[in-house]
Amino acid sequence: MAQTTYVRDHSGTGRSAPVFPQGHRVITANNCRVVGAVYADMKISFLIHNAYGIGGTITTTFNLAGALAERHDVEIVSALRHREHPNLVLDPRVRLRALVDLRKEADHPLHQRPAKVFPSAEYRHHQYSELTDQRIGECLEAIDTDVVIGTRPGLNVHIARQAPQRVLRVGQEHLTLDNHPPALRTALRRAYRRLDVITTVTEADAAAYRRKMWLPGVHVEALPNSVPDPALPPADDTAKIVIAAGRLVPVKRYDLLIEAFAQVAAAHPDWQLRIYGKGEQQPRLRELIERLRLWNNVFLMGAATPMEAEWAKGSVGAAASNFEPFGMTIVEAMRCGLPVVSTDCPYGPGEIIKDGADGRLVPVGDADALASALLELVGDDERRRRMGRTALENARRFAPGPVVAQAERILEDALTARTTDRPTSTPQNHRSNSALIGRSHAARDAAHAAAAGALRAIRKGRR
Repeated sequence: MAQTTYVRDHSGTGRSAPVFPQGHRVITANNCRVVGAVYADMKISFLIHNAYGIGGTITTTFNLAGALAERHDVEIVSALRHREHPNLVLDPRVRLRALVDLRKEADHPLHQRPAKVFPSAEYRHHQYSELTDQRIGECLEAIDTDVVIGTRPGLNVHIARQAPQRVLRVGQEHLTLDNHPPALRTALRRAYRRLDVITTVTEADAAAYRRKMWLPGVHVEALPNSVPDPALPPADDTAKIVIAAGRLVPVKRYDLLIEAFAQVAAAHPDWQLRIYGKGEQQPRLRELIERLRLWNNVFLMGAATPMEAEWAKGSVGAAASNFEPFGMTIVEAMRCGLPVVSTDCPYGPGEIIKDGADGRLVPVGDADALASALLELVGDDERRRRMGRTALENARRFAPGPVVAQAERILEDALTARTTDRPTSTPQNHRSNSALIGRSHAARDAAHAAAAGALRAIRKGRR
């Protein structure tokens, strides 16, 4: 533990100064120190699936860990590893270690046996094993930290069941509760009662957790993802380019976006749509571009990491998803000064975009509405510029400073509650939630899970 205790500067600079305020009591809580109610030098550990891959959870975890490392001792523990170096750049102040190295241990006898702690209903279960059970359990048992944060349901279960009570146990939800199958929700309901805090990326999902899970004593709060401050100047709005980015998978509905852009290209043939990403839909999307004769207007650009330089080349961002737990690419585009046209899908876009001010929200699956909104911005230079400036300003709330301050406040509240034996502050709609509603959802999920299990058993018996 460092000898200097810091108090957050609320002037808006984001800096901290080493001070000992008059009349404030210094308290030791595990390895961190407290001045009044402000904790400094917290030791924080993130537990992630595979830090060496590419994905939204890895990006947001790296972003948050790096921002926290400005004032705290931070490490990322990767359950799995499959390559020498991470694909993404990690802040050098953040330590990274892996528990199972698949380059050397893929054939380990224990890795051939299915996991027992990691829930079987979690879709990553096939990648876990008795070896990961053992390594994660040993890691958590010996962990020398104040806070341990899980980044997916299966790892949150490990933390709930295996992390010592002296450690603040936090489970992050990077998807949504409703996106999980009933069998997984049933498993989470049993395990999550042992967590201290659950964070979701949207207010809508936090409300769903409070209403449907009924986890007495567990603090549930929304903590949005953050996007680092851009290193490049914002887009200058002169390029006649619409940009979209993400995995080329069915839920992202790039087919809908291409169909909508056909109307844009017909009215404004000098405009382009550039789609960045890779995935299983690439051949189908290429065929669609050929069929609609858009080869001079729509381009599949492949993956680009980081995306900032590409956003800055455009004038409008676009997203057409059927479902979006948050909307990281929307925030990235807005932070580069692009207004974004997006489907108003569950859950994230509606909490990021202010319709008509910094972007447009349109109904899910409606190609005509998507085309109309794009045409509105493409055809009106002044409106597009004004909305781009507003997008740049409104997206500042997703900068690392505000998000890390919120994360620190959540952790500080929970740690203070432990030292003072008081409950954490709880949103009003959680306090007024009925146990009856939560138990009703629990019974429904259990029934669906049992029915699905019986159906699988019948099908297996017929083989």
